[in-house]
Amino acid sequence: MVLELLDPTKIPKHIAIIMDGNGRWAKKQGLMRVRGHEKGAKAIRQTVEVCGELGVENITLYAFSTENWNRPKLEVDTLMKLLVSSLKKELSTLQENNVSLKAIGRLDLLPEKAQKELSEVIELTKDNGKMNLTLALSYGSREELISVVKSVSSQVKEGTLDIDQIDTDVISKHLYTSYMPDVDLLIRTSGEQRISNFLLWQIAYAELYFTKVLWPDFRKEHLVEAIHNYQDRERRFGKTSEQL
Repeated sequence: MVLELLDPTKIPKHIAIIMDGNGRWAKKQGLMRVRGHEKGAKAIRQTVEVCGELGVENITLYAFSTENWNRPKLEVDTLMKLLVSSLKKELSTLQENNVSLKAIGRLDLLPEKAQKELSEVIELTKDNGKMNLTLALSYGSREELISVVKSVSSQVKEGTLDIDQIDTDVISKHLYTSYMPDVDLLIRTSGEQRISNFLLWQIAYAELYFTKVLWPDFRKEHLVEAIHNYQDRERRFGKTSEQL
């Protein structure tokens, strides 16, 4: 499927991706799990490039969950090293394509070297305005929502926010993702069909797309197919078809 088959007026503004299947890909190849993560990093570049061509304004990638800290130490250490090396390699590509890197999650739990490299790339790309590429690192949506509740409660306690003023806009402004719109299209690779504690508030009206393709094998045609599927759906947001 080629890009020309897509309707340019119906390109999702925010695509979120659960990049699943790196370990299974490696196992199928007879390799260590970490090799799957290395291969998966290459799929990220192509995805970002295609989204740039299409005019997608926001991409959020589920790179490392709070639960992933429970994985074998070797795998976690390798993932953190891969994060640092990938950020260094991709900086020039981000600059050339006018992409602003951002990150959400408990970034304070990342190794110091990873935090430093991440902060530097975020700072160097902050003025790029074509696309926001957000990495969800040490991220868990329930923890994010707990953080929102604490923040809003603190404002109510201090008297800077009246309890009757709390609405969806107030909650959204306290989320990690307050700088971008809610998710339009959520893609999960590898055939699994669950959300895995990812952007629970932000995907309230997202279209969900599941593919059996393992993340390291995810290519341009798979992304275009997902967006084409999205464009064929009727997004009603609680209304009837006649009201649209």
